[in-house]
Amino acid sequence: MLRIRFYRTGRKKQPFYKIVVTDKRKPPSSGRFVEDVGFYNPLTKECKLKDEKIVYWMDKGAKPSDVVYNLLIKKGVIEGEKINVVSFSKKRREKLKEKEEKEKEKISKKEEAVESKKEEDVKDSKEEEKEEGDVEKEGVEKESVDVIEETKEEKEDSEKIEKGEIIDTDKEKKEEPPKEEVKDNKDEDKEEEIEKEEEKTKEEDVSNTKDTKEEEKKEETEEKEKEKTEK
Repeated sequence: MLRIRFYRTGRKKQPFYKIVVTDKRKPPSSGRFVEDVGFYNPLTKECKLKDEKIVYWMDKGAKPSDVVYNLLIKKGVIEGEKINVVSFSKKRREKLKEKEEKEKEKISKKEEAVESKKEEDVKDSKEEEKEEGDVEKEGVEKESVDVIEETKEEKEDSEKIEKGEIIDTDKEKKEEPPKEEVKDNKDEDKEEEIEKEEEKTKEEDVSNTKDTKEEEKKEETEEKEKEKTEK
């Protein structure tokens, strides 16, 4: 059965690969191959393929290796999905498993921490609600007690008022005229007094004018008499 695979050439630490068609039963180190269909240099990434010959041999039943298959897909010689070629040693696999387990443990711990925080927040919120409810209850109870005490005091005061032990100040307040009315009455009294004083001053002025006129008349009559006597 034919197979298309890499054939390594080149110096140490300077690999160079030929792409050859060989028999699957013969190792590539034997140097015996059916045909050279290209090459690949991993250092310079240089690649040259004989597309027609590769397709020809694949039609005849030659199967490429996994690495060559991925290279042919990359260069567009054939179409398909790439194969996962990377292989790890046992030690490497164990280390990778340990890393995965550690990452899973970290993720699980983070999730547990988040859940615990949520539970604590829920507990704290419930406790706060309880405290608020207790405070509200205490306030309602205090208000009810104060109302009851006030009603008791009012009843006691009403009983004492009925018995005559205490004078009802509210009645006295009702009997007394309001302060505004008292002020209005005072203002009215002041205005009346002012009007009376003005009338008095007017009367005095009138009387004074009359007296002055009479005196003037007397003086005129006296002057006339004197003139007559002199004549």
